[in-house]
Amino acid sequence: MTNQEQVRKALEVVIDPELHRSIVELDMVRSIDIGANGVVDVTVSLTTPGCPIKGHFQTSVAQAVSALDGVTHVNVYFDVLTDTQKQALQQKLGRGSLPAGALAQVSNVLCIGSGKGGVGKSTLTANLAAALTGEGKRVGILDADVWGYSIPRMYGLGATRPPVSAERKIIPLESHGVKVMSIGFFVEEDAAVVWRGPMLHKALTQFLQDVDWGVLDYLLVDLPPGTGDVSMTLAQLLPQAQFMIVTTPQQTAQKVARRSAHMAHKVDLEIGGVIENMSSFTTPSGERFTIFGEGGGQELADELDVPLLGKVPLTMPLRAQADDGVPLVIEDPDDPASQAIHQIARGLIAMAPYELPVLPLVEVASAAPTPAESLKPVGMSLPMA
Repeated sequence: MTNQEQVRKALEVVIDPELHRSIVELDMVRSIDIGANGVVDVTVSLTTPGCPIKGHFQTSVAQAVSALDGVTHVNVYFDVLTDTQKQALQQKLGRGSLPAGALAQVSNVLCIGSGKGGVGKSTLTANLAAALTGEGKRVGILDADVWGYSIPRMYGLGATRPPVSAERKIIPLESHGVKVMSIGFFVEEDAAVVWRGPMLHKALTQFLQDVDWGVLDYLLVDLPPGTGDVSMTLAQLLPQAQFMIVTTPQQTAQKVARRSAHMAHKVDLEIGGVIENMSSFTTPSGERFTIFGEGGGQELADELDVPLLGKVPLTMPLRAQADDGVPLVIEDPDDPASQAIHQIARGLIAMAPYELPVLPLVEVASAAPTPAESLKPVGMSLPMA
């Protein structure tokens, strides 16, 4: 039967992506309980309550412990380091503070990428954000397409400079209920951004860590075309993000989009699904034309073993509203493209992890209870029938 020391040894492979050390070495494994039925309960201490890499720990701890002999199930629980424990960890690491975590109050980060330009990625990002807001979600957009920024125009914001709070945090601009941050707010309107890798990394880091995003259900990140510096920087800063691939039905676009999927795999970004844009065009008389071919999105989704989240038709109002600064899903929710985007938004909501209710705490009778045993959620490590 597996013992606590074996479980602790197995957890040495779980690395904190921000501190770059094992959670065992960092003394973040608060307790290990092994039931007679092979159910193992592991409690991990986080540096902040809204730690954005909580999902990383949930998955990695479960995988590491499940590989041990005799383990039938793994429950992963979390608490937060006390101030004394944080000070001890700071001394151990030789640093004055612990990372609060980029976007600590953001529940879901979705990177929207395509591998190539011209597939309508930014238009989809702008409308998806508005559609999610229409579903009652709190949403923000980070326009990470530094060279081809277009989100400010699509939301009618122009080159307005964002304010700075008393805590010296940049406050994102808001339009149609969506918080927006873009390099376009810090340069003259339509000015070219001529930067190399280090400048891009610094700017994106600031947009994530020095922007007061507040509480968001979704942050949509509009990626630039290609698989270069920006994508790698965001993968490093956002290990918990999901990658959504936009393609047209055209075979050439599908092949290029596949390269962006390979990039996501190399930097350990989870691919959440595929969106097919410009799937068809329907004339006022009802005649349908597949201008860019047919079936490319489904083929790519099947190859990557991810869902095809939706097929968005090509309509003139979708383009016109992007130029006018009002997302189509707001201006005309009955347009075929709007309906498809709303369907995709509902699919994204259905895919999001469901936050389970907190179980009540009860006293556990014991002759000499230890602090870790004295309070325990009901139902943990129940014996098998």
